[in-house]
Amino acid sequence: MSNAEDHQGTRRDFIYYATAGAGAVATGAAVWPLVNQMNPSADVLALASIRVDVSTLSAGTQLTVLWQGKPVFIRHRTEDEIALARSQDADLDSMPDQMARNENLANPADASDANRTLDEEGKWLVQMGVCTHLGCVPLGDGAGDFEGWFCPCHGSHYDASGRIRRGPAPENLPIPVASFVDETTIQLG
Repeated sequence: MSNAEDHQGTRRDFIYYATAGAGAVATGAAVWPLVNQMNPSADVLALASIRVDVSTLSAGTQLTVLWQGKPVFIRHRTEDEIALARSQDADLDSMPDQMARNENLANPADASDANRTLDEEGKWLVQMGVCTHLGCVPLGDGAGDFEGWFCPCHGSHYDASGRIRRGPAPENLPIPVASFVDETTIQLG
């Protein structure tokens, strides 16, 4: 008799395990599409990182590219622009936003021009082209009272390094993650 009872117990256990396994597979099949829809779409993944050829950009000119749905200003600065930006560092203590907001830096740093440029010489300034007040696109090429960028929508003035100096904008123009891949190509992201 004991052999028959063992046999019934194993059959019952098998039915329980099979039912639980089938239920787990059915639940996973029902839940997976809901979880998968939260993944980024293909167009977002394609823009996660882009490369920009800057070989045709001469000193004193700026290129605006679209990255992650936002404009990015890539400026090849002249020696005079670099000198102006470095001279504006003297007013760093009086600036509304004194943080670098530079995603390239591991630790937060001050908003000095050296912490905002892509290279040590300061020739390349790469920053998001979105006013930090209400998301407008500022005008460049020495616009505004500080010879940098100016947002005509609400009157925010940025200096030659993209730091907010006057107006309603609360923060400097953000610096995206960027690096040189080679001498003429910048990678964003």
